[in-house]
Amino acid sequence: MKCNDVCEENIVHVEKVEDVKRDFIKGDEVTKLQELFKVLGDGTRIKILHAISRTELCVCDIASIINMSQSAVSHQLRILRNSRLVKHRKEGKVVYYSLQDNHVVQLFNQGLEHIRHD
Repeated sequence: MKCNDVCEENIVHVEKVEDVKRDFIKGDEVTKLQELFKVLGDGTRIKILHAISRTELCVCDIASIINMSQSAVSHQLRILRNSRLVKHRKEGKVVYYSLQDNHVVQLFNQGLEHIRHD
C-alpha cells in the first residue's frame, strides 16, 4: 500500500479534530519545548547529560570523561542550568552537578531507548 501523505477524500473527522483541539499544545509551550530540544540538540551537552545521569560529578570529572577543557564544560553546564536540565550543589570549593529531576532522567533515557530500538 502506497502512502501519498495526502487525503484522497477530503473528509474532516470533526469529533477527532475537536477532541485534539480541546487540549492542544499552547503557543508558549511550543516555544519552551522548542528551546528544550534545541538545548538537547548539541552533542557535547548530550555527553554531559549522560555522564551526570550516572552519578553526580564536578566539572573536572566531566571534562575528563568527555575529553574537553573545564572552561568549555562550564559553558555547556551554564546552558544546561539555564534550561533547568541540570542542578548543582557546592561542597567546599567543589561544585557538583546532577540532573535537575526525574523528568530529565526519563526524557534522556526514553530518547536513548528510542534510538537503540530496532
